[in-house]
Amino acid sequence: MLKTKIKLMTDSVSDIGKERADALGIHLLCMPITVDGQALREEEDFTKEEFYQMIDTAKEFPSTAQLTPFEIKEAYEKIAAEGTTDLIFVTIGSGGSGTFANAEMAREQFYEAHPDTENRMKIHLVDGRNYTAAYGYAVTEAAKKLAHGASVSELIDYLDDWARHAGLYFVPMTLKYVKRSGRVSAAAAFAGELLGLKPFCRIVNCKSTVLMKIRGEQNIIPKMLAVVKEDMQPHSPYVIMQGKNTKLAQEFAAALTKELGYPPEQFCSIGAAICCNAGADVVGFVIKRREETV
Repeated sequence: MLKTKIKLMTDSVSDIGKERADALGIHLLCMPITVDGQALREEEDFTKEEFYQMIDTAKEFPSTAQLTPFEIKEAYEKIAAEGTTDLIFVTIGSGGSGTFANAEMAREQFYEAHPDTENRMKIHLVDGRNYTAAYGYAVTEAAKKLAHGASVSELIDYLDDWARHAGLYFVPMTLKYVKRSGRVSAAAAFAGELLGLKPFCRIVNCKSTVLMKIRGEQNIIPKMLAVVKEDMQPHSPYVIMQGKNTKLAQEFAAALTKELGYPPEQFCSIGAAICCNAGADVVGFVIKRREETV
């Protein structure tokens, strides 16, 4: 009987980071991004800190792209050659990227090109349903569960349950990028800049909502605390999101630790995908919500 050998794979929008991915045995596919006409790869060609500087000085707004079926198929072939029996690929949410659809296409192409492999390596695709640590955290936890002997079905059930409940919440400290992305209209952004308002955004299942507009930096932490208490499943883990300015994130983590009685599981530094839509100066959190997405 063939011994099970399970491999986890995800993309760099998960913001796990190459170092952590390597340490946990996660295969990381690095997303393409264009900065001032130069084609680069996240996690390969620059660090997050370097990107924070790049986005502030770029002449044109950087743009991200999805992974192609060809490069995903290449990853399948590499992992199959390692004797993997089950590959679990967790992608950026299908509502915000074509990567999940391309992963499905690549799976079909892979089995057509290697029909003998279909019975030797199963490819399981999981829609991350969101961005950054909203699915990246679950992938790191799945890697730990795998190290402790979790089965394929247990891992997929965990990943899917988390993805269905995860919520990404953040406050961009500048309106320059959210105005461009369309998350806040240009007129509202202009008024917000004049009035000192910050949009408090929520992304669930790749759908973005502005929950409220916060006046004054001193009110950001109290407003975020109130939403955590209202939306989060009691006693569930949470992640703190941060950008180039970590001071506010540390203050929020301390306040939330005091409120809940336990600290965050992780601090996640945002990568290119969130930066391009919200800027590099962001504070926020990821929680397991009470409500499941449909």
